[in-house]
Amino acid sequence: MNPDVSPAASDAWARVAERVAAQHWPAGTLYVVATPIGNLGDLGLRAWQALARADVIAAEDTRASRTLLDAWGIGTPLMAAHRHNEAQAAQAICERLAQGQRVALVSDAGAPAVSDPGARVVRTVRAAGHPVVPVPGPSAVITALMGSGVTTDENPAFAFAGFAPPKAAARQRWLRQWCALPAPVLMFESPHRLAATLSDLLEVCGPDREITVARELTKRFEEIATLPLGEAEAWLAGDAHRSQGEFVLIVHALPQTDTEDALSDPATDILLDALLETVSVRDAARVAARVTGLPRDALYQRALARKEASE
Repeated sequence: MNPDVSPAASDAWARVAERVAAQHWPAGTLYVVATPIGNLGDLGLRAWQALARADVIAAEDTRASRTLLDAWGIGTPLMAAHRHNEAQAAQAICERLAQGQRVALVSDAGAPAVSDPGARVVRTVRAAGHPVVPVPGPSAVITALMGSGVTTDENPAFAFAGFAPPKAAARQRWLRQWCALPAPVLMFESPHRLAATLSDLLEVCGPDREITVARELTKRFEEIATLPLGEAEAWLAGDAHRSQGEFVLIVHALPQTDTEDALSDPATDILLDALLETVSVRDAARVAARVTGLPRDALYQRALARKEASE
């Protein structure tokens, strides 16, 4: 036994594992399982059980998945299910499910079907009438949000854009579209394109727009830095290790002055007035916040003022 783990903690682990094992694990089901994005310890108990109980695991990269399975003592057979064979893999999975087998679906890291292969498999399985059980867990998007503090409980809106286009002209057009949204925008980037994307962001958004660079999330050399885009090039050049690893970039929402301008935009009043015809002030503010990305409390005050002025 590890001397750093108390007997009480070991007993608790065993009890929880037993309770998870006793849960309902229906056959003929596709289990969509999130796996660690870098730290082996982030595999959940339920994910562990789903992978161990499966008759086969459909994996984006069978070699990468076997490393994870070996670390957790899971001997379940593997089959390939990646973007180049996803249609065929989906049909093979449906055949297994029809035979009553349990199939687990994993990607290299994180959540399958979220900026990773797997969505086509899930759609095909659901269309065939077989049950799909998502087993949540690690997510680079949520991890980056947790470590950056860019959202609030009053306005939790954010947008996930995935990977930026590789070509410069297409990337700049893409960035202009996404960065115009009134909410933080998250995107993935690879090490060899990081500097180019930061340069394009500087051109599109200007030097004062804040960005959070999150690299090597959950790993030993995890780093989360927030700075103005005008300082990003110097920050990147300040340490050779900063261009290594896997990256989540978060372009922060426009500053408050821009939010105030958006609140005074006639289009915002038109939206609120239309909502107030059928719903309460509170619900109008809630819906408008989702549509515009503006703070709900500010929208509430504006909606209240417009309702009182119309009475």
